[in-house]
Amino acid sequence: MAVEERDPHSGYMTTGHVWNGIKELNTPVPRVVYAFLIATFLFAVVYWVLMPAWPIGVTFTKGLLGIDQRTTVAEKLDEAARARSTWETRIATQDYAAIQADPQLMVRVRQTGHRLFADNCAACHGANAQGGPGFPNLTTTSWMWGGTPQQIAETIRVGINATHDQTRIAQMPAFGRDQMLPREEIAAVVTYVRSLSEPNVARTAPPGQLAAGKEVFAANCVACHGEAATGNIDVGAPNLTDRFWTFGGDLQSVFTTVWGGRQGHMPAWEPRLSPVDRKILTLYLLDLRTEVP
Repeated sequence: MAVEERDPHSGYMTTGHVWNGIKELNTPVPRVVYAFLIATFLFAVVYWVLMPAWPIGVTFTKGLLGIDQRTTVAEKLDEAARARSTWETRIATQDYAAIQADPQLMVRVRQTGHRLFADNCAACHGANAQGGPGFPNLTTTSWMWGGTPQQIAETIRVGINATHDQTRIAQMPAFGRDQMLPREEIAAVVTYVRSLSEPNVARTAPPGQLAAGKEVFAANCVACHGEAATGNIDVGAPNLTDRFWTFGGDLQSVFTTVWGGRQGHMPAWEPRLSPVDRKILTLYLLDLRTEVP
């Protein structure tokens, strides 16, 4: 250890420590650091006095200002609820056409409906509401239980094959699995059904198979899907003449549907969503249908 000396360049005393010829200066702490430390200490003392700070057993010091974040949050929620109630009341009391004709209300419908759909419906129907295997596309005009505002709202309320005592109930029989029809008749009716919406199938299928499939359809399917195969919203039977398929319209998918049957499920949202929320969802779906071809 070297003897302390004054550094000729900085004027500071050395500590007496030398490493590889480098002398350590005894540099004092800058005064600004002390100033910041003092300011921090004073701020902490003032904060402890004014704000809730220290735990005391089962409670805590409340502070002279009496600020309570729980109360603050509750007040903000009440304020938001009051602001929301203004337009919610209008949605609850006006009919669907009046709401759809009101641009300001429809802005609220799109904002709130998007959140409601994302939180409750997107898991099955997809974020874009265009569905997937087993879940219908909600952006089209093809609705198994009807596409009017009232019909959509009712489907949301009671669900399909759900636990609600008024739920909509529908099931496609398993014509093959339950040995209701032989395989060749199922193949024929599958070809016939696909030909109703696919011109190529109608042109390339053997005429005899189409005729046989039409007979099978008339004997087994018209009770639900109708003589023209355009569906029946009273029993949730889909339209087989359009190109919207819930479980797929290719040969294998349609065959699987006829062979093994289908039974979809949709929860009843009445216990979970308020009437206003269900109405907003209905309006949101109607709005999507007008925007997506």
